[in-house]
Amino acid sequence: MGLLEAPQKKATKADVLAAIRSMHVLQIDTISMVARSPYLVLFSRLGHYDPNWLDELLAEGKLFEYWAHAACFLPIDDYPLYRTQQLALERYGFKRAPERLDRDALGHLLLLDRIREEGAVRATDFEHDGGRKGNGWWDWKPDKLRLETLFTAGELMVARRENFHRIYDLRERVLPKRFLNDSVALTHAALVRELSLRAVKAMGVVQARWIGDYFRHAAKTPQPHPDVLVDEAELIRVKVDGWKHPGYVHRDHRHLLRRAERNELRANHTALLSPFDPLVWDRERALASWDFDYRLECYTPAEKRKYGYFTLPVLVKGSLMGRANAKAHRSHKVFELKTLYLEASSRLNKDLDKEADTQSLADALASTARWHGATTLTIGRIVGSKLTRESERSLRSALLVQANRQLTKLAEAERPRA
Repeated sequence: MGLLEAPQKKATKADVLAAIRSMHVLQIDTISMVARSPYLVLFSRLGHYDPNWLDELLAEGKLFEYWAHAACFLPIDDYPLYRTQQLALERYGFKRAPERLDRDALGHLLLLDRIREEGAVRATDFEHDGGRKGNGWWDWKPDKLRLETLFTAGELMVARRENFHRIYDLRERVLPKRFLNDSVALTHAALVRELSLRAVKAMGVVQARWIGDYFRHAAKTPQPHPDVLVDEAELIRVKVDGWKHPGYVHRDHRHLLRRAERNELRANHTALLSPFDPLVWDRERALASWDFDYRLECYTPAEKRKYGYFTLPVLVKGSLMGRANAKAHRSHKVFELKTLYLEASSRLNKDLDKEADTQSLADALASTARWHGATTLTIGRIVGSKLTRESERSLRSALLVQANRQLTKLAEAERPRA
């Protein structure tokens, strides 16, 4: 999914679309301690790019929004998969949508008529009696609830975003004409089969129990079972050291599998990942594949947090070696690592062979900071089970010196020349 090798060239708008197509989904989240998640997921794979490209691709109709693993940006060519779910109103979390449509049929029709006559709307265009008290559908203002119900049913789509706010319009005014005929929808069985294949392809090598979570389309054991897809030559069954259960690889990755068997795959990419990156969605998968026990703690009461509100997994050359409690102070042009937590297995947590990893992480920190508009990087502390006070001070100093030196170079390179 673009995290094996570091980007070799400057990213283009086409690369943004290609990255989303390779993942099939780009989860949307509004938390902005650093860049909002979809933008950070792309940066982790592409390096420096213009975040406006994502918004433009949505407005141009090359992407659309709908429910997959969660709320996601999706390639427009995948629309038939989701139209199947829209027609069945079967998306998780919206099981009461049919009931709402029946109970408030007039309200939904009036809202559609208003949009048809007056044009696209956003939730803030509607008056609201009282403030929102919680986090559920039950205390959304009525028209916001209707907007989301019609969005789930596929009658409305997100035409574009303005300051990250959804702009809703009629399906027939947003969707490319080639998809307006509902004959493009699949049967339920064909849909589940296709999503399972795409999930395996996106993740690389997986256990059966992880497949259904990628698109939230199946239980722990999807049907058809991946062994059936092996018999149909769609998947390849493999044995992975340390796994009790077999792994599965998509047939299109046969060449990568052969390189892995010959020990020819070399990870050289280092990046800070979003908590909503598909690499770490599934806690069980992260633990089995990288020995990395990750849980996002922004939904955990402050007094029960172990690492922080919004920690970013740290990928160093194929290893999830830690997590960074980070915050971008945009007005002050400072990118702050409040705490860098190192995994026990990380080379940075030891005294052996860590110079290359230190430089790689420093470069990644500098690049991430600069992409956020920062000119300075700060690190509060580094926590590692095998770090002494002296070695922690030494590692922190090395990272700061190397990262800020690189950050200065990046900032100077961006300055217009006379």
